[in-house]
Amino acid sequence: NQKFRELKDEFGDVGLMTGDTVINESASCLVMTTEVLRSMLYRGGEVMREVGWVIFDEIHYMRDFERGVVWEETVHFLPDAVRYVFLSATIPNAKEFAEWIVKMHGHPCHLVYTDYRPTPLEHYIFPKGGDGIYLSFDRDNKFRQDNFLKAINAIAPASDGYAANKTANRTETGGGGSGDGKGKGEEMKHLEVYKIVKMIADKNYDPCIVFTFDKKMIEEQAKALDRLDLNSDTEKSMIDAIFEASIAQLSPEDKNLPQVVKILPMVKRGIGFHHSGLLPVLKEVIEILFQEGLIKVLIATETMSTGLNMPCRSVVFTAPRKYDGAEFGYRWISSGEYVQMSGRAGRRGLDDRGLVVLMMDERMDPQIAKGMLHGRSDPLNSAFRLHYPMLLNLMRMEGGEECERLIKRSFKQFQTDRDIPKLELKCAQLAAARDAVAVPDEAKVEEYVNLRDTLSVLRGERRGWLNHPDVALQFLQVGRCVKVCARDPRQIAEEAARAGEDGGVAQLAASSVASEWGVVVKHTRDGSEYLVDVALNVEEQPRDARRPRKGNLGRFRVRPMNWDGKAPLEGEEDEWTGASRDLEPRVVQVPLSQVDSLSSVRIYTPKELVSIEGRMRVQRAMNEVVKRFPDGVPMLDPESDMKIDQDNFRKLMRRIEGLEAMMARHPLHGSPDLEDKVKLFARRRELGLRHKIAKRSLKAAQGMIHKDDLRHMQRVLRRLNHTNEDGVVAMKGQVACEITSADALVTTELVFDGLFKELSLEMCVAVVAALTERVGTAGKDPKDIKMSEECKDAYERVRVAAQSVGKQMSECKVLDTSVNDFMNSFRPEMMELCREWAKGTKFETCMKVAPRGMYEGSVVRSIRRINEVLWQLKGAMAIIGDAGLRDKFEECQNLVKRDIVFADSLFL
Repeated sequence: NQKFRELKDEFGDVGLMTGDTVINESASCLVMTTEVLRSMLYRGGEVMREVGWVIFDEIHYMRDFERGVVWEETVHFLPDAVRYVFLSATIPNAKEFAEWIVKMHGHPCHLVYTDYRPTPLEHYIFPKGGDGIYLSFDRDNKFRQDNFLKAINAIAPASDGYAANKTANRTETGGGGSGDGKGKGEEMKHLEVYKIVKMIADKNYDPCIVFTFDKKMIEEQAKALDRLDLNSDTEKSMIDAIFEASIAQLSPEDKNLPQVVKILPMVKRGIGFHHSGLLPVLKEVIEILFQEGLIKVLIATETMSTGLNMPCRSVVFTAPRKYDGAEFGYRWISSGEYVQMSGRAGRRGLDDRGLVVLMMDERMDPQIAKGMLHGRSDPLNSAFRLHYPMLLNLMRMEGGEECERLIKRSFKQFQTDRDIPKLELKCAQLAAARDAVAVPDEAKVEEYVNLRDTLSVLRGERRGWLNHPDVALQFLQVGRCVKVCARDPRQIAEEAARAGEDGGVAQLAASSVASEWGVVVKHTRDGSEYLVDVALNVEEQPRDARRPRKGNLGRFRVRPMNWDGKAPLEGEEDEWTGASRDLEPRVVQVPLSQVDSLSSVRIYTPKELVSIEGRMRVQRAMNEVVKRFPDGVPMLDPESDMKIDQDNFRKLMRRIEGLEAMMARHPLHGSPDLEDKVKLFARRRELGLRHKIAKRSLKAAQGMIHKDDLRHMQRVLRRLNHTNEDGVVAMKGQVACEITSADALVTTELVFDGLFKELSLEMCVAVVAALTERVGTAGKDPKDIKMSEECKDAYERVRVAAQSVGKQMSECKVLDTSVNDFMNSFRPEMMELCREWAKGTKFETCMKVAPRGMYEGSVVRSIRRINEVLWQLKGAMAIIGDAGLRDKFEECQNLVKRDIVFADSLFL
């Protein structure tokens, strides 16, 4: 909308096409979303026959996991005769991208770039508890290490409330911290932000954007600036006039919404906030006031830095870490994110320099800081993936061969092909390293290792018994000393199986994983799985490390509790690069299956584990336990302590005892150099497995990516009768083609099941809400959420359809979770709210039944997405000739499209 306004003011004959707005569609210049353009390309049309140029603004969105594939489909399907312009400020691998365009469309792609900023930036660090800011990167891009070290040394000790609170952010899953410490920490944080903002205002370095990575914290920080008044009386009068004109379209009730009422006094003082939870009309008011220079300080999330053309003079980061989802917890900001956000500072033609201030509340290694402050943008890596509407549309247009053609022409395939020489070199290096390992007495060593491997597998089976929730949960009390596997054994088994190993080798790989000591903090349930929070000594890994199946341990590498990181661990000498950075005890979350064994020892743990001091006390206590039991920390006895009374378990224990006796009788047992020989054998075998995995990766790279996924997904479509055996799209497939904003398969099943014909208009809207809302209360069973009987019955029908689809997907090896988890991913939290909205209930009343903690802007976004799905369903019904359902979905649209949720954009 903002781009449409700018171009219309400049050129006049400009049109707009989005999911819910069409203006002047016959204009010579059309501004549209990539989703609309993709839809046009799939269906053809007059516009696509006449288009000469397509400009992709912010092409780096192609790396976005959710929407990136839409951009890639669009670039693929555009005719070769069309010319393209791709705009981005943050693509370091632009040459690679240009080469892909040349290969795909067969005409030159010129790179026009600058490798410097027209307005230079100065990067400062503000240490918490310090008195001033320290220049760390000057305008000539020189790193001032002395200043940086002074700033780090000025950081207040972690024992104060502020430090304790921020460290909590780093391990959100950690045990409950004390409320007083947290409150004090937040108060200190707001005071620090106030000091920085006041300094910026006093020195006329505004306008300023303050980036905060927490929506709740944003509003609190804006309130904490209530002593500042940065606007003159004339500017306040202008704000009054603009604000009143902007909300004039709202009803009297909507004008009195809490969010609308509380924002005006704040913006009149020149302070605003901006995040995804704001009502769209308020977001646009904020953006307009900021562009007009009437808001001097804007506190915002990182969405402010992407897609919106809103430069300023200075930028402030309130923390060097951000939350990256439950799997990864809090992590350092990547250099790409820092570049994107700090790039808002310094207005071309207005400022001689831009100022960036990073508030630092914890010590950071200079190399990490240097990489962040002056690193490169994140490379543009393809987020291409297959989805069912894409496959059905391609099969409908061109047949099954077009699916393979799209995959082969994708940017992901292009990047994979370019990696082949690196993979070939890796295979050769691993083969050479494997052959270079000579094992003395190899036959006897192999015999001994086979015995030990069998014993490991049996112990892995025992771990499965001990980790059963019925057995283990009662012993997961706070303070229990446990051994935790470095990685989830299930994930290791899956990787070995993917590398082509048989079930026995995969099982051995899973059972042989190393484990280290930790201390239980708490345990929770997540759907069908139990997760355990454990205090462990861990080292942070790169952000692109393999994602765990559950929990957040994938972001960390488990280390021995007594390791200080100053020397390499045994077996890791080859990869040692110097003293370990970012090593500390943290509370991390692991699935119950990753707990190796439970000891009979419990230690005292402080109630407050959010501060580094609390966690270090736990580390010292655990190390003391290991020291006091030189022969091994005593473990819980499975039969006498854990009360496992099963014949199969007793047989397993007898087999373990028998194997232990056989190993004791082996000729090599007791040999002084046995361990050295075994290590050599294990090293050779590990290199052999890595070589097999590398060869498998090379073979996959030499072939077509997603080949198996395509075959499996096509089988799902045949089983659900979306296509026939010849690949011809049936009526169900024609409906699923149109559904791109909800799960196409489950939605189509409900259409053909007759659910939408049976339900009232309001309940149809509620069902669509359950189909679009895929994120709910973590760990809460959907059946436990309070709903009316009508909503419960309708939601149960959604679950039945999801179960039917999930079962087929699971059998065809498409589903990467359990069928139950797939069913639970359809959330009912928004059903009651959307039903009330469709009944005509006022927005303020609807918010009273909104899920806890949900912002008004998020509710608006959900209802707009529901309208989008209703529009797609209406189109699908028109295609298959069901006039009754088409009219019904149109009536549903008329019910939801009203009042503040669909208020006109101020840019139009």
